[in-house]
Amino acid sequence: MPRTLLRAASAVLLTLATLNVPVAHADEADPVAVTVNARAALAPVPETGIGTNHAIWDTQLGNDTTADLLKDAGVKVLRYPGGSYSDIYHWADHTAPGGYVAPNTDFDTFMRGVRRTGAQPMVTANYGTGTAAEAAAWVRYANVTKDYGVKYWEIGNENYGNGRYGAAWEADDHADKSPAEYARHVVAYSDAMKAVDPTIKIGAVLTTPANWPDAIVADGDTGSWNDVVLAAAGSKIDFVILHWYPGSLDRTGHIPDMIDLTRRQIARHVGAGSERIGIAMTEFNTGSNTNGTNTQPGALAAADAYATLLANGVFTVDWWNVRNGIGTVTQVEGHTDYGDFGLLSSGTCTADGSVCEPAVNTPFAPYYALQMVSRFARSGDRFIRAATDEAKVTAHAVRRPNGDLAVMLINTSSDTSYPVTIDYSGFSPASGAPTVLTHTNGATSITESATGTATGQTLPPLSLTTLVLRPSSVQAGLPGAPGQPTVSNVTDTTATISWPAASAGTRPVVKYEVSRQNGAVGEQIGETGGTSVTVNNLKPGTRYTVNVIARDGGGGTSAPSAPLTFTTGTPASSTCSVRLTKQSDWANGYVGAIDITNNGAPINGWTLTFGWPRAWQSLGSGWSAVWTQSGQNVKVVNEAGNGSLATGATATVGFVGNYSGPNTLPSVFTLNGTVCTTR
Repeated sequence: MPRTLLRAASAVLLTLATLNVPVAHADEADPVAVTVNARAALAPVPETGIGTNHAIWDTQLGNDTTADLLKDAGVKVLRYPGGSYSDIYHWADHTAPGGYVAPNTDFDTFMRGVRRTGAQPMVTANYGTGTAAEAAAWVRYANVTKDYGVKYWEIGNENYGNGRYGAAWEADDHADKSPAEYARHVVAYSDAMKAVDPTIKIGAVLTTPANWPDAIVADGDTGSWNDVVLAAAGSKIDFVILHWYPGSLDRTGHIPDMIDLTRRQIARHVGAGSERIGIAMTEFNTGSNTNGTNTQPGALAAADAYATLLANGVFTVDWWNVRNGIGTVTQVEGHTDYGDFGLLSSGTCTADGSVCEPAVNTPFAPYYALQMVSRFARSGDRFIRAATDEAKVTAHAVRRPNGDLAVMLINTSSDTSYPVTIDYSGFSPASGAPTVLTHTNGATSITESATGTATGQTLPPLSLTTLVLRPSSVQAGLPGAPGQPTVSNVTDTTATISWPAASAGTRPVVKYEVSRQNGAVGEQIGETGGTSVTVNNLKPGTRYTVNVIARDGGGGTSAPSAPLTFTTGTPASSTCSVRLTKQSDWANGYVGAIDITNNGAPINGWTLTFGWPRAWQSLGSGWSAVWTQSGQNVKVVNEAGNGSLATGATATVGFVGNYSGPNTLPSVFTLNGTVCTTR
């Protein structure tokens, strides 16, 4: 979206929410149970995980103080030249017609700051008013002439915001503003840029699931933006680009489905080898002035989102932005929130001069959130499952290559200090006080101490706390981790899981154990002496994430394999079959049609049932049947005129489905108690 010093235009697209925090007192708080499972591995922590955006209208972009502050925060990716300015910026003469370009913000100055920060650059080539030749010349200058080694190149910014779907904030001089036209140019840009440097990585812009205009099909298009772009350009790209401004501080639960749906779209359109395509979140901000854009609640939400996105395999999350400027001024949790989307103060004032930000380069609370995440999750670590039994407290954990473990705990309560008890699976912490990193409401630094125990801590209100733990002992000679598992022959109730053998330690490997992740609890679902096992008794239409560990003859166990995620289907044959299709979609609701076919004996009276996969989905209305919803369960009962289904007959019913998060469609339907085949 267009960026001046404020991202005000995006506000019309955001849903603002408030934190409803019940009043409690510290002495009333029950202990929170935290579970950490070192055998339930998630994604590895990438070198490029922590990032932010630089903009060419920021007069402080190139100074050493900025670079040093970002380095201290652990920033490893710097994106340039700044949001929608990317689609009006011409690098060769450092101009952006229609926008403001500050002095000392040219590409070479940016790269000097990148190197001082110790980060990698992420450069957005001009699609809106540029050409493939211009982008290729930029690659030549950067990587041949100057030897900067710029690896990551995006093609345009939020190019779906070019008016194709109604709203227009992104510059686009192309007469054809369709996703097909964008995809054609992505191919041309990729070919031209890789002809100069074949080692670079090219990224294409996608819409973020459940965020406008995701899933909308414009007149004349063959599908949604993502469907068209991936189908036409998927073979030419190396990563896809998402932007997310959730507008609320409680949307982290959307992330696993958001990334899963994106992965499914990539796999569907790219096919074999699609796993090579990475996912980058090159703009992220909590996007909520009322809840605290630059005060502690926003910082807590940022830390939670960064950790969750990276644990789900996103290779970079880039905060919008280093500096942004003063916006709507409010008081949040005892501190002034300047409505500023930046990490660092720009020192600007309101139009009437009544309120001014602190001095330039003063860090806002989200700065410390990024700093905490960078100290908690380091390149080479691997995320592992962690969970709590209290909604106000969230937990994340990583295992370090040397066997250490780190746990990040987030207390979002305004007024309750929560005691926590931590239980570990697959890890025995050393006795004594662990290293504890803490950031509290209004603090201007992260404190470090040795306090509490590995199994017991107290979390101050509105705080980030990281524990760094040593194992009680280091056992030598254990097996190596099994290789990346794969899945085949997936049915409604079974799947065959295979993996490369683990390397033996001082004793031979005698068996492998396959465990399912159920939250932070591991449930063993199979074991074998070989490197493949068929697991049974799975549930139809269910997403499973599993890990494999090797066990040697002395009972020693390996680190877990990388995770494998797959989804079971429905019965290959049944007395009924169902087809769900979307007739139209407007990014927070859709019209659906369900075809119900009787494959068995004639039926006189039927009831179809299914469940919404997520709590943010609901039934708006339905027709051609009697529709009711209880919790997440939906019941559809025939009307008087369509209750009889002869063998082979089909009844069609329709509904409006509402959603406020990633829209994973129902996949399991029962007809008169029988699970149907979903077509």
